[in-house]
Formats: sequence, C-alpha cells, structure tokens
Amino acid sequence: MLHGRILAESLRIGCDLQVRGLRLARVDRLDVSGGAAPYQPDVWTLLDVEGPDDVADELASALAAALIEGQGWYADFRVGTEHVVVFPGRVFRYPVGDQAGRDEAVEYGRSAGVPAHQLDWGE
Repeated sequence: MLHGRILAESLRIGCDLQVRGLRLARVDRLDVSGGAAPYQPDVWTLLDVEGPDDVADELASALAAALIEGQGWYADFRVGTEHVVVFPGRVFRYPVGDQAGRDEAVEYGRSAGVPAHQLDWGE
C-alpha cells in the first residue's frame, strides 16, 4: 500500500487532484512559524494519504502538475520498497536506503528553493 503526505498549502489554487483509489487517512494542522521559509505560510495542513501501489505513477504525475512552482514545495510517498519525491514538474523514485538516489533528490530540492532543514523526509 502507498503511504504519503501532501501539504495542502503546496497545491496550486484551482488544482483538482483526483487519483483513483487514493484516500485521505489523516488531516493535521501544524504551526511551523519557527521553520517556515519567509515565502511559506506559518500554518500547514498535512494530508496523509494512502492507496493501492498501482496508482503511484498517477499520483506522482498529478502532484508534479499540482505543486506550486518557485516556493520550494515538494511531496513524498512510499510505495513498496521505493520512495517517491515529487517537485513541481519533476519526480524522483529510488529504492529506500539508496543514498545516491536520495542525494540526487535532495540536491534538486536545494536548487528548487526548498530550505535545507525541510529536506528531511524519512527513509
């Protein structure tokens, strides 16, 4: 089963994120005023999602099209033994524990404006 987290504030206004079989497992509101970048809001809405493994590519494509560009946003999820990290227009998929794959996604995140302390997805 696919498991991931999407920040509602990272989605473009007007996007319609629909992925068959994807379900909302949890909603959490978090005050990140001490860790948000100046261009990010101080309160985030965390959407924990889950779905069947076979929707991973569809979810990755939908997120790559839905995330706001130029504000350092990304989303990530695990599917099977792989980690998928999605930036606006770009998807990284690598085996959990593959340091080179993780490093490539982190380096891209830095170049896309993600604050270093936010590039902390777990493995």
